[in-house]
Amino acid sequence: MPQNDRDTSVTGPPPAEPEREDGEEHAEPAQRDGGQPADTLGPTAPPLKKVGAGYISWMMIGNFGASLALMVPLSYSLALRISELTPGREELLGYVTGSAQFVYLVLSPLIGFWSDRTRSRLGRRTPFLITGTVLGVIALFGVSAAPTVFLVGLSWVVGMVGWSTAGQAIQNVQADRVPEEQRGRVSALTGVTSQVAPVIGIGIAYAVASSTLLVFLVPGVLGAALLLLFPVFKPEGDSRELVRTGDVTLRGLVASYGFSPRRYPDFGWNWLGRFVFFMGLYFNTTFGTFFYAQRLDLPIKEVAGVVATIGTIGILAAAGGAIGGGFLSDKLGRRKLFTLIGSGVFVVGAVVEAFAHSLPQLVIGAVLMQLAIAVFSAVDQAIVFAVLPDRAQAGRYLAVVAFAQKIPSAIAPLIAPLIITIGVTGGEKNYTQLYLSGAVLALAGGLIIKFKVRSVR
Repeated sequence: MPQNDRDTSVTGPPPAEPEREDGEEHAEPAQRDGGQPADTLGPTAPPLKKVGAGYISWMMIGNFGASLALMVPLSYSLALRISELTPGREELLGYVTGSAQFVYLVLSPLIGFWSDRTRSRLGRRTPFLITGTVLGVIALFGVSAAPTVFLVGLSWVVGMVGWSTAGQAIQNVQADRVPEEQRGRVSALTGVTSQVAPVIGIGIAYAVASSTLLVFLVPGVLGAALLLLFPVFKPEGDSRELVRTGDVTLRGLVASYGFSPRRYPDFGWNWLGRFVFFMGLYFNTTFGTFFYAQRLDLPIKEVAGVVATIGTIGILAAAGGAIGGGFLSDKLGRRKLFTLIGSGVFVVGAVVEAFAHSLPQLVIGAVLMQLAIAVFSAVDQAIVFAVLPDRAQAGRYLAVVAFAQKIPSAIAPLIAPLIITIGVTGGEKNYTQLYLSGAVLALAGGLIIKFKVRSVR
């Protein structure tokens, strides 16, 4: 295995002329990204090096596995399980997913803080990837066999913590390894896998829909296997020699839950814009299964086929959006313009969905939204890496960044049930109002990033 695909110590200079793969370059000095002052305590960052195509490919495969395992339950199988246990109580889906997101929200900074300071033969991130994957698989057995919604919710808390921890480990590796000039394209390529994985996963779940156990386990076990291939073929490397200053203190643990917006204004504004955008996104995706069932007058079990079909059509749009946005933002050196474009396209797609009552209309709206999410997510991820206050503490700060996505994913499912009951007469829910509300928030998020983040073009 080439040495430059492994995490290296910063206690001394890198070896001369290391073996390189796929055109990798010499290591750059350890740095604090975004030109912002670094915290005085915490680990020291490994040097950045240009990563090769082989490394990026395995990272994409691992990220695909994490997205497959996490998003299939969120997009389909949890809704199916809840409809089996409590028919007609679709609002319970919001409570189950929102509660699990909240628990992970509370734990994620501690997990990131711990990850930054982990010293092991496997590295800093790999132990968390493996542990999270094991917890995720165990939880899927619990969700599929639970006899009550309450036990489904408890099992999914474990699943959410597990799969999210594994997926975040890959994001941390990306922050550890990928230099500025590659961030747009790498974020784009991993973003494509996040878009494609739920579509393929729902198709797999639909193929085994006759068995509740298989609906959960087949996508989950496949995702777990793909996740574990990343550290097998591209091991992180021994982290025991990485320099670390400062002891873990209660003050440090408390501080890991936040940051100073005054000290790091660009990090703060990007966090806020991301938060507002994802609030709009989760308004328009949490109840997707029930939305399609109502608008097309279909039983819940038959919706998986529709969702898979729409998603398959949207794969090309998502891939084109992520890769086009990411690669162009690298080439042009402009990030914020593309996040605003993504927000605008999302608005158009959400409006189309809000007033759609036929399959062609739903397809058009969904494809536009997938395109928009891909553009925004890929480019804003590159912005995140550029404005990190301290790359050496990527686990901590990326956990804080995740708040901007996890808080909406916890709050939106709790607020959305209230919105879909506004002005309701009869059994139908007010999904039009829900989708229009999401459109407004998504646009606001893009505008905040475009006009308030200063250090990134």
